[in-house]
Amino acid sequence: MKLKQLSLFLENKPGNVRKACRMLAENGINIETLALADTEQFGILRLLVKDWERAKEVLEKNGVVVRISEVVALVVGHRPGGLADILEALEDANLNIEYMYGFFQHIGSENGTSAGAIIVFRFDNPDVAIETLQKKDIRVIGSEELFR
Repeated sequence: MKLKQLSLFLENKPGNVRKACRMLAENGINIETLALADTEQFGILRLLVKDWERAKEVLEKNGVVVRISEVVALVVGHRPGGLADILEALEDANLNIEYMYGFFQHIGSENGTSAGAIIVFRFDNPDVAIETLQKKDIRVIGSEELFR
């Protein structure tokens, strides 16, 4: 249920994000979602891609510094309080969230396909987080479902 996320460390100057994305595109690697955080001199571009190993190889071969980390993706109910309920379950288990970002996706369900929010979390302890979330019937999705 844990996903491999690529974190690219890029100098904060025009064109660097595009160059990294172009490298992936030219190698047939699609970006499922991304988040960008910056400082004055460097940015961290976080990516989820299906073939993370190949993406890492392509980027590093072209001089990009890449770090792999494990993240957890959750389906968030599209209703007021959907995210708050998840955060409460995590807080009750004393789990720390290092960061999170979200995106919209059509996801499978028992009744077919529906649209919903996916929130990607980086936890200090992903295994305990997954166990806690599953006990609370919060839907954790793995790479097979995410990249379907």
